[in-house]
Amino acid sequence: MESLLLVEGESDRGFFEQLCKQLQIDAKVQVAPPKDIGGNRNTKQGVFNRLEHLLGDLVDSEAELKKLAVIVDADYPSISPPDGYQNTVKKIEQFVNPFGFSLINQENNNGLIFQNDSSDISDFGLWVMPNNCDDGMLEDFIKRCINSNEQPLFNHAQTTVSQLPSPKFKAHHCSKAEIATWLAWQKVPSHGLYVSITDSLLDENNPLFEKLKNWLVHVFK
Repeated sequence: MESLLLVEGESDRGFFEQLCKQLQIDAKVQVAPPKDIGGNRNTKQGVFNRLEHLLGDLVDSEAELKKLAVIVDADYPSISPPDGYQNTVKKIEQFVNPFGFSLINQENNNGLIFQNDSSDISDFGLWVMPNNCDDGMLEDFIKRCINSNEQPLFNHAQTTVSQLPSPKFKAHHCSKAEIATWLAWQKVPSHGLYVSITDSLLDENNPLFEKLKNWLVHVFK
């Protein structure tokens, strides 16, 4: 495993595996949630729990790991402190700084890049969903990148979700419910988030989508 993209869970894995395939970097990048690499749970905290070990491998010249990037949700600080974009970046910095990594790019919406003091060690990449700025999650990223010809169907899904008399999901999971409803109305219902890539449901020219793709290629080039 020379190149690792660490994500929160299985739905994220499916999405990013297909995106890496589209970018033709799938042959050299392993997309994995924490439990696939020795973690106890597939969550944001599960990512944090594995990060110190992985960073140790990244800076070890004798270790197999040579490139590392992490994608996590910003989530919401009002729901689960200390979540939120700013707090998530600070948490990551607490892990990477002791290993000699410093944030080098200030245009956060292009993805975050941490450079090591040693030129022999590859950059560490961080993308905080949805856009390295706002609070939210992967589903909020997908909402912003939906193809124009899919927008009427998605708008209908949003209306349907908003009109539920007694929704069982929590309010901050509304985006998840909207995306799941929209995907349930596709050609093959009830497939995962990866369908938005394989069925070309997203606008590849959307500026946010372009930034994510460029960040991935930069980290794993």
